[in-house]
Amino acid sequence: MSPTRRTTRRSLARRRVPRAAALALLLATATACANDVPKFDWSNGLLPEGVTEQAKVVQHLWNGAWIAALATGAVVIVLIVWAAIFHRKRKGKAELPPQVRYNLPIEILYTVVPLVMVSVFFFFTARDSKALTEVAGDAPVKVKVEAYQWSWRFTTTYNGKTTQPVSGMPVHDYHQGPQLVLPTNTKVEFDLSTDDVIHSFWVPEFLFKRDIIPGIPEGNPGRKFEIKTLGDDRVGVYAGRCAELCGVDHSRMLFSVKLVKQAEFDQYIATQAGSAQ
Repeated sequence: MSPTRRTTRRSLARRRVPRAAALALLLATATACANDVPKFDWSNGLLPEGVTEQAKVVQHLWNGAWIAALATGAVVIVLIVWAAIFHRKRKGKAELPPQVRYNLPIEILYTVVPLVMVSVFFFFTARDSKALTEVAGDAPVKVKVEAYQWSWRFTTTYNGKTTQPVSGMPVHDYHQGPQLVLPTNTKVEFDLSTDDVIHSFWVPEFLFKRDIIPGIPEGNPGRKFEIKTLGDDRVGVYAGRCAELCGVDHSRMLFSVKLVKQAEFDQYIATQAGSAQ
């Protein structure tokens, strides 16, 4: 190798080291800024702990899907290992192994088993999707969610009282975004709307997100969904975000949901509704 080529390679290596260090620092900084990432638990299938009854539905469907997938994978791996060990070509033997391409029972088995599996997945998915999108219309708390580039506006109605809208601006920390206050152990109905582009209302601890599509008229069932918050042990502040790429400040379209006890929520409504009058 010529001295010139060695010098060139050393020069390139020197330039790559600072670049790699800068990239590592950038990734570490980005990770540190992601303070809205919820805690995951292996017992929950790496999902955050849910704060609604609907989250339990999603959790059961998720766990069932993983159990079925792991069982199927285990069977496939066992069959592959078994075939690799017991059906290798033997030395001194040139004959073909028994052929099964015209074996009708096996071909039926290959067809029926996947069909049954897909049908079972479809049944449970359709059943749970219906439960997640069902809106009874009797929720005592109703929240109007307005999404826009690039933040949120929340208006809450409870016992005939409507709060003043809570609006926000694009932020880097969800604590600084608009906050939606909800009571524990209560049904909440959401009405989603937007006038610009498609957004998506997502609170990870709901284990559920819903797209907000412009042009859907008011009163249309496609704008609404319903949850039932769990008990007082779920009191806390939870991060929320837009889960649909909606523009340049999409990553800063953050908000928070604060679950409080009923007495505190009553006080909040009295204060906010009073100031709105």
